[in-house]
Amino acid sequence: MSSKPTVTLLVLTLNEIDGMKVIMPQIDRSWVDQIIIVDGGSKDGTIEWAKEQGYEVYVQKKRGIRFAYMEVMEHVRGDYIISFSPDGNSPAQSVKELKDKILEGYDLVIGSRYLGDAKSDDDDLITGFGNWLFTRTVNVLHGGRYTDAMVILRAYKKSLVYDLDLHLDESYTLPEKLFGTVISWEPLMAVRAAKAKARVGEIPADEPERIGGVRKLQILRWGAAYYFQFWWELFNWKPKPLRARAQVQGAEGQ
Repeated sequence: MSSKPTVTLLVLTLNEIDGMKVIMPQIDRSWVDQIIIVDGGSKDGTIEWAKEQGYEVYVQKKRGIRFAYMEVMEHVRGDYIISFSPDGNSPAQSVKELKDKILEGYDLVIGSRYLGDAKSDDDDLITGFGNWLFTRTVNVLHGGRYTDAMVILRAYKKSLVYDLDLHLDESYTLPEKLFGTVISWEPLMAVRAAKAKARVGEIPADEPERIGGVRKLQILRWGAAYYFQFWWELFNWKPKPLRARAQVQGAEGQ
């Protein structure tokens, strides 16, 4: 890593023109070193608007949010990544707060909807219970200490993606085949970060209501796939030394 760590903001979009026009002007471009709009093939003008505003845009080739992450990784220049949803659910100010926190030396920092005074205005009874159940399951099965294991809003070292094997299709193939869907990597990141004893932090971050667009959540299929994945991970993946940590320990031993 460079002497001055750099940060890339990944803004994940799919037909989010209304939210983009409200949220993106609130993000000071000086907060991070690179901003990439990662788009799933919007037809509502999201891509065109982002380009007009001077943003770097990557349009993914395969459908599904995890493919968006996997495909864009080669374009990420930052040592750290912040993943962000511009649909209104992620507060703009949280970008700077996540950056400041991750640079304190964490491997992963989550913008928790349930920490301290933070709250979710987007939750209903089903999603609120599901987020509690899934987070509780990750903590019990894998030794996590999360208040929110599921949220997209987070910052992490780019190297963590490879140390936790999040870039490998095999990490998702079985649950996706069983439940006929494509899932994302945030829940698995939480599981494997806990198993690898990564340095994990959280900051409180409200989840305001969505601004326009259509909710993409597949409650039943995603929920079943993630819950299966949590239990499968008990037997399926063994942690290896984190790259950044090994480098620090090596330097200390010199």
